[in-house]
Amino acid sequence: MNMSDTGALLNKVGASSLPEPGDIERLLAVQGEDGIREIFVFADKVRKDFCGDGIILRGIIEFSSFCTRECFYCGLNKGNVVLKRYRMKKPELFEAVRFLAESNVKTVVLQSGDDANLDPSWMRDVISGIKSNFDIAVTLSIGERNAGDYRLWRQAGADRFLLKMETTDEALYSSMHPRMDFKRRLRCLYTLKDLGYQVGSGNIVGLPGQTLSSIARDIVFFRKMELDMIGIGPFIPHKDSRFADQSPGDPVLTLKTIALTRIANKLAHIPATTALGSLDKDYRLDGLKCGANVLMPNFTPSCYRRLYEIYPHKRCIDEPVGGCGICMDDAARSLGRFIDYSRGDSLKKKGVVTNV
Repeated sequence: MNMSDTGALLNKVGASSLPEPGDIERLLAVQGEDGIREIFVFADKVRKDFCGDGIILRGIIEFSSFCTRECFYCGLNKGNVVLKRYRMKKPELFEAVRFLAESNVKTVVLQSGDDANLDPSWMRDVISGIKSNFDIAVTLSIGERNAGDYRLWRQAGADRFLLKMETTDEALYSSMHPRMDFKRRLRCLYTLKDLGYQVGSGNIVGLPGQTLSSIARDIVFFRKMELDMIGIGPFIPHKDSRFADQSPGDPVLTLKTIALTRIANKLAHIPATTALGSLDKDYRLDGLKCGANVLMPNFTPSCYRRLYEIYPHKRCIDEPVGGCGICMDDAARSLGRFIDYSRGDSLKKKGVVTNV
């Protein structure tokens, strides 16, 4: 594809209220430095126009590594008997949240494996305790639950929920998620929206068997869902998973996916994920230059952080808790941007139209 064709397609996708998957697939296939740079520059302009120059912080606390799932790509899969499991106690969890709030981070992301033994009332009390004591938003990333649990946690004050599809290709999803139901996961997303959560999802780029067509359909799905948050990261094989011998995802394809997701989803918050920083080099700055507007510092206590190994070689695993602040300020300044210490609520709340 020549430069004029790339530019025309970018304008078409950017102007469409619902882009054609084929157009996005053609852009994902673009090769050559000039063509790829054109995609990134276009996406960065969309980010600037719709999100501004602020880089929002979401502080992660990984409070449980127990998981009932057998996902082929994940180090937390229940078949990993090597992994030492943990579940944080309430006092240490509240202490981690206190440190996060004192670091001027306005969102805590409470993340765990799909922990079947997580007591809904325990989680309710954690949420209400956080909301009573700290002026921060609470995002949950704790997997599939019934509508009653989601409602209980929303009533307790949870603001947002992240439930990644990882792929919206039903056949591909089924091939790597034993005893999981693609349609149930979709229903969970719709239930969360109906309950008034700000909802996030996302995908993994480079999964074995994944095609450009599949990734393109993911991006269109994100647009149809009008998601508030979209997390995109590369596939990184874990030695204690079924995909241990597979090749990692291509960082450039991951960055193109971020860029095209930004172009198609102008008002979504998109992080430069920790996974993006855990490849052969740290690609988070590249992510911020092609559409991302969020960074996610880790506030998990040091004694647990190494045990929450979704993928290996996780970035900043040995840093002191909250130690990301200086490097994130430096990263923002290097891009001519700034750290935005607001809550970073859904951009849709500002009433901006999306089909521009």
